[in-house]
Amino acid sequence: MADNNNILCVCSSYEQKYYFNGRFGNLPDAVKDELHIMCVLYTEDVGGIITLEFADDGRLLIHVTADEGDLLFDEIGSELKIKQMKMDRQELFEQLENYYRMMFAEE
Repeated sequence: MADNNNILCVCSSYEQKYYFNGRFGNLPDAVKDELHIMCVLYTEDVGGIITLEFADDGRLLIHVTADEGDLLFDEIGSELKIKQMKMDRQELFEQLENYYRMMFAEE
């Protein structure tokens, strides 16, 4: 993963916690709410930990990890859910990438 400054949000089914990086606090509340709901639903459905972060070039990356001994983690379901997420929220993800490039690309 990139440094923590590029992490947009993280949700863990193990700790049942959601984290949103305050660095991106100027995003509209509706966007923050959609990210929160999307990540929580993902972890409730397939388990594990989902991390959304920006690459240095502004691409939005989705990382998924699971504890090694987690027999309930659905790896195939995870891949399908991520593909569906990217299709359903393509416009949102593109807007987030543009936002990042405009706000933080010069840093």
